[in-house]
Amino acid sequence: MVKWTDKERRAVTSVWEKINIDEIGPQLIPRVLIVYPWTERYFGTFGDIFTVSAILNNEKVAAHGKVVMKALAKAVDNMDNIKSTYASLSRMHYEKLHVDPDNFRLLADCITIAIACKLRGALDPQTQATWRKFLSAVVEAMSSQYH
Repeated sequence: MVKWTDKERRAVTSVWEKINIDEIGPQLIPRVLIVYPWTERYFGTFGDIFTVSAILNNEKVAAHGKVVMKALAKAVDNMDNIKSTYASLSRMHYEKLHVDPDNFRLLADCITIAIACKLRGALDPQTQATWRKFLSAVVEAMSSQYH
């Protein structure tokens, strides 16, 4: 379990309040697929995702980014219990989707980049460090059901 100071809680909440899921969400999975092309194997049902143009214009890819961000909202709302909040999601990614858990870290990096591009100077080094601590807790929770 991660311990949060009041200042850290405020920092995470402050960042989250500035996030527009409909804006940031569609940027996430394209960034992952373009920067880490081997991750395309997890999105076989999404159709053509073999070129940058196809990825950027794929509605399923954009929609899945929104799903990810909506799931992230659950972690923001349950900062003291992220691991149990994500237990069933972790199990699904392990048992049914067979996602390599290292990909959660890659996705967390892409989330941070998308948010940094949006917030710019509002994501100062201390706030960014707290945000990364938060995402590390999410990554750990998403990996928790792997054996």
